[in-house]
Amino acid sequence: MAQLVEQPVVMAGEGWDDYTLVDSGEGRKLEQFGPYRFIRPEPQAMWSPRFNQDGEDWQADGEFIPGADEDGGGRWQLSPDVPQEGWPLAWRETRFTAHNTPFRHLGFFPDMAPVWDWMRSELAGTPDASTMNLFGYTGVGTQALSDCGPVTHVDASKKSVAQARDNAALAEMDDRPIRWLVDDAAKFAAREVRRGKRYDGIILDPPKFGRGPKNETWRIEEGLAPLVRDCRALLDSDSRFLFLTVYAVRMSSLSLGALLADIFADLPGSIEHGDLAVRETGEDGRLLPTAIFARWSNPR
Repeated sequence: MAQLVEQPVVMAGEGWDDYTLVDSGEGRKLEQFGPYRFIRPEPQAMWSPRFNQDGEDWQADGEFIPGADEDGGGRWQLSPDVPQEGWPLAWRETRFTAHNTPFRHLGFFPDMAPVWDWMRSELAGTPDASTMNLFGYTGVGTQALSDCGPVTHVDASKKSVAQARDNAALAEMDDRPIRWLVDDAAKFAAREVRRGKRYDGIILDPPKFGRGPKNETWRIEEGLAPLVRDCRALLDSDSRFLFLTVYAVRMSSLSLGALLADIFADLPGSIEHGDLAVRETGEDGRLLPTAIFARWSNPR
């Protein structure tokens, strides 16, 4: 029986050559993406910035100005030096194009870096591990998993899947055994259950609200538990992990952990939960929380 560890865990990203959290505070954060610096809203940065104590604002190549409502929206104010077509970045052997999206992010989520490392460590010793990336977005996690074996990448956005394929080509991984699927993640997982499929690991990053390719409606409060149950049916006692992340919801990581504990009760292993975070650069760098997660792992 999978045991729930009640004490929360922090998975902290420390930054790397192509990404750094430079500073944060007063509801914003300053980040370095390759050669460019950007300011983005960050409600969880409630403290004071470290590097503008003299009253001068951060120097950046662009800033995302949020809209007036809580549901998102807003616009970028960018220097003309920032290429509209994007610019290449890397994480370990992965390669991808960063660009300023209308949704305030830059085409990937840097706080996922420790998750990518964790998944690969869980799959160590499993030859040709079969994994699935649900809500796979632009595919950096898919690239990381493809180092371990075949990957099924699923996202409802045709544009995101096209970008994911372009990123894989940029990384010279387009010949790896990756299935690129434009599909509703929940419906696809249910079909995989009916087909009797199994996986060694599953990562899912569901949005708070979304629509599928045929205008299917997704609401996390209604759809998450059935989706996790289908994911459980695609795993067995020889599988290695499930990793679930959730952003921008009024929900505790403990509730995610309890959900997994309920659904994974018949499998061995352990269930942990906690926060994803990114650490600011420098010796006194603070941890900026970004998302909550829960994970089931089944080490050999």
